Amino acid sequence: MKLLVTGGLGFIGSNFIRFMLAEHKNCNIINVDALHYGSNADNLCDLGGMDRYTYRHGDISDEAFISSLIEDVDWVVSFAAETHVDRSISSPGSFLHSNVMGVYSLLEALRNHNPTARFVQISTDEVYGDILDGSFTEESTLKPSSPYSASKAAGDVFVLAYARTYGLEAMITRCTNNYGPYQFPEKLIPKTIIRARGGLKIPVYGTGQNVRDWIYVMDHCRAVEKVLMRGRKGEIYNISANEEKTNLSIAKSILDMLGMGEDRIEFVEDRPGHDARYSLDSSKIRKELGWHPEQSFEEGLRMTVSWYLQNTSWYKPLVDDKVLSAAPWKLKW
Repeated sequence: MKLLVTGGLGFIGSNFIRFMLAEHKNCNIINVDALHYGSNADNLCDLGGMDRYTYRHGDISDEAFISSLIEDVDWVVSFAAETHVDRSISSPGSFLHSNVMGVYSLLEALRNHNPTARFVQISTDEVYGDILDGSFTEESTLKPSSPYSASKAAGDVFVLAYARTYGLEAMITRCTNNYGPYQFPEKLIPKTIIRARGGLKIPVYGTGQNVRDWIYVMDHCRAVEKVLMRGRKGEIYNISANEEKTNLSIAKSILDMLGMGEDRIEFVEDRPGHDARYSLDSSKIRKELGWHPEQSFEEGLRMTVSWYLQNTSWYKPLVDDKVLSAAPWKLKW
């Protein structure tokens, strides 16, 4: 079987490629990545000599390039996206390009050159907006709060439209916050680890009471595999671990694991439009496809902290004052 992965040099995409190669010995993977800021060639540098893995540099919005690769694949999983909310507030244009036009390009390539390939669009819980009580289901109204989540929601509705109008074997997954190895340093957990290790204060937006549901990246990869293999055309699958934590509690947990005190925390100005709480009901994928998370949050966080402490050579080239900024939405990217 041949699998095309887009954005496979990013955090989740690179973990997914490792997972699929390990679990499916007959799987050949083509990885397309434009090597934008969130991608890193070092994420999969050890796979360079593997005959089941091929890397192609390119942009998913280049329809001719994508069409040349998509004709004989069996599966397509698209992780490629601009994903950082703070950057989208400062510079929204690139999010429209990648997250809307890129998805359109993939769908057109599939429609015209390989309409029977199974396609999974990796989306986000942020398309629903925030929710103070209860949890969003796949039927919930989309109400994105940031340019990032708006662009992801736009891409999603294109996927659903192409599944219905053209009969593409397309599905969508919407997952909660991921954490684990190879996550770009601007995200909350790696940023907290790196700043703490470097003797810097830990910035916490507002009061730190914003709530996110956290899932270990390999649990997410297992869920995507289930959808790819057995998901139903035109369906959406929420993915969550039921590990809801405030941002403040995340910072405190990391500092505790590092043997540091809470005096390292510094409350800073909240970012515009900051969603209060995300929560997904993932009973659909659990019942229909038999998926469930395997990693507890505490142990997963310990493994993640340990990985960053042991892999300083991986993140040091990626880190600068802008990436570690306490208010990245105020910067020009």
